[in-house]
Amino acid sequence: MGKLFGTDGVRGVANTELTPELAFLLGRAGAYVLTKEKPGDTAIQANKGLKIAPKVLLGKDSRVSGDMLEAALTAGLCSIGAQVYCAGVVPSPAVAFLVRHYKLDAGVMISASHNPMADNGIKFFSGEGYKLPDALEDEIETLVSQAQQGNDTLPRPTGAEVGTVEICKTASQDYAAFLLETVPGLTLEGLKIVLDCANGATSEVAPIVFKNLGADVHVINNEPDGVNINKNCGSTHMDGMIAQVKQINADAGFAFDGDGDRMLAADETGEEMDGDAILAVCGLKMHERGELDEIVVTVMSNQGLEIFCEKNNIKLFRTAVGDRYVLEKMLADNLPLGGEQSGHVIFKNHNTTGDGILSALKLAEIMSEKKASLSQLKNAMEALPQVLVNATVPNNRKPELDTNEAIQKTQAKIIEQMAGEGRILVRPSGTEPLVRVMLEGRSKEKIQEWANELASVIQLQLN
Repeated sequence: MGKLFGTDGVRGVANTELTPELAFLLGRAGAYVLTKEKPGDTAIQANKGLKIAPKVLLGKDSRVSGDMLEAALTAGLCSIGAQVYCAGVVPSPAVAFLVRHYKLDAGVMISASHNPMADNGIKFFSGEGYKLPDALEDEIETLVSQAQQGNDTLPRPTGAEVGTVEICKTASQDYAAFLLETVPGLTLEGLKIVLDCANGATSEVAPIVFKNLGADVHVINNEPDGVNINKNCGSTHMDGMIAQVKQINADAGFAFDGDGDRMLAADETGEEMDGDAILAVCGLKMHERGELDEIVVTVMSNQGLEIFCEKNNIKLFRTAVGDRYVLEKMLADNLPLGGEQSGHVIFKNHNTTGDGILSALKLAEIMSEKKASLSQLKNAMEALPQVLVNATVPNNRKPELDTNEAIQKTQAKIIEQMAGEGRILVRPSGTEPLVRVMLEGRSKEKIQEWANELASVIQLQLN
């Protein structure tokens, strides 16, 4: 069996790669691993005649395959005796919050985030609302592999100890209330805001929150039908949102991805604002309040953010790509802010994972407090030209990146031509059959040319 867990849970084409059978086994193994520290020899025990069972929250995005995988996961969870609370369609950060809010043992989100509709995924959260460390994912994966080989040793309770299901009717309302509590006293009256919900998990909650704060809200792509999630909309396709901002003269536009854990913005002129710019604006405000002196980012973040932080006496720490690695550093050093250029931004004092709606609220709050346009706030950081080109590469060929002679020679040639004014970052995607080629430098034309060249060589050599 190939490795199941990527950088953000288990993903694959629903019903062929991520099958109901696999979802069932993941439910069993996940519930066991995440609750085995409860007292007793198994995850289920009898105590004076009362059943003590793992309590697991289950959420999903709006993909049509979500119902199928939800049913299979629920069956797996119940087969080990878990009490399952089905939250329905909610953002991933809602699951992370609600697990803590309801004091449950674990959470599971069914989503492939920004991936195409045909894909889906399963990611687990601990009872504290955190994504799992590698060691726990490896433990779950080992149990799944054993079960696939006919060696399922996990408990199978019977009778009254079989798990049950309860519909969590207030999940969206409770999450919305939490979001509003993160910006106490804020009013957005007089601000015209466009929200692009990607026909995904934020479609219900995001408009409610911004309207509650008094904003003049214009919502697009908030009518999910199971197949239109991320389709030419949301944070991966911002043209429609930008056009709407310009057409109605909005003050800002916020675009979420399918599961709502990331957000990218556009200012009133229609200029895009990526995660680096969001971190710069929010980080500076928090620094001015005395709330931080260091921001955590990944190796993908623009050097312009580094220059901005130096100028404002803010330290910058880089991790490997993946919001989980950003969070690990934040937790280790008790740092309040970190994120990725792609729009995952973590406000650790509020939530345990990236939260797109929360990020949008924080930007709107700063606009309101400083009585400044988003373009004025954004332009405090000057990004260096940066290009990103994807090369399509089968997952099993990705390990050859570092050993293929033609790829290495091309990369060395480009580095020599850069003459110290720029950088190259080549990394395999952890969620898709892609290799991402990022170049940064002084000339947009030259780095685009070099990025295309290197991506072409990678695609040719590894296909």
